[in-house]
Amino acid sequence: MLLVIDVGNTNTVFAIAQNNKIFKQWRINSSIKRTADEYSVWLIKLLEIENLKLSSISNCIVASVVPEVLLQIKIFNEKYLNIAPLVIGDDNLDLGISINIDVPSEAGADRLVNAVAVNKFYKKPGIVVDFGTATTFDVISKDGDYEGGVIAPGINLSLEALYMATSRLPRIGIDEPYYKAVIGKNTKDSMKSGIYWGYISLIEGIIERIKKETKTKNIVIATGGLSNIFTKDCSAIEIVDEDLTVKGLIHIFNINI
Repeated sequence: MLLVIDVGNTNTVFAIAQNNKIFKQWRINSSIKRTADEYSVWLIKLLEIENLKLSSISNCIVASVVPEVLLQIKIFNEKYLNIAPLVIGDDNLDLGISINIDVPSEAGADRLVNAVAVNKFYKKPGIVVDFGTATTFDVISKDGDYEGGVIAPGINLSLEALYMATSRLPRIGIDEPYYKAVIGKNTKDSMKSGIYWGYISLIEGIIERIKKETKTKNIVIATGGLSNIFTKDCSAIEIVDEDLTVKGLIHIFNINI
């Protein structure tokens, strides 16, 4: 079995892949205080529910944007799996695409993996909108190469900043589409409207500008934990693929073995 690990700023996804298919996946917060031993205990218990054992894992591939977490993930692999994992960003790892930005090493591992996934599974020029701690827009050319993108504050980050920087606005969350009118009749609805419709305008506006700049009819794919919230009212998003990064990691593993 292949263990696929995607370490984001907020959450880390562990997935088990068999025969190039995602068998099971779990999510845990990306705490820099969590040790390799804790990862082992946590994963053993989850595998037991599926009648699987840690010893069944024969390979591992990791994408990480949090160096402190990556260190413990590597220790976990070496100590409990007796595996040297493939890590996105390693010099000898082939992604199968070109990275056409000023400093390729600055590109986030997840953003590169998403570009690989678009090239492999959609075979079209694309824009990936990833709703994570940051909301990112990544551009993939018709040849499948990574051309750069846009980084904007994430939804929850914006909500937290709004709460922390004001004295009377409450802390709110958004975990479902906001179906009410744009004009809010109370403070919470006004805040939710600002976030929901504001982000839809952000998404549609940036995608329109990217398409104008590239002069390309890019396919637009949304991914990330909040990707499904905006699809009803955002006409710019064509596809939601919540497993895009994991599928990209599986493909990268296959071309490097």
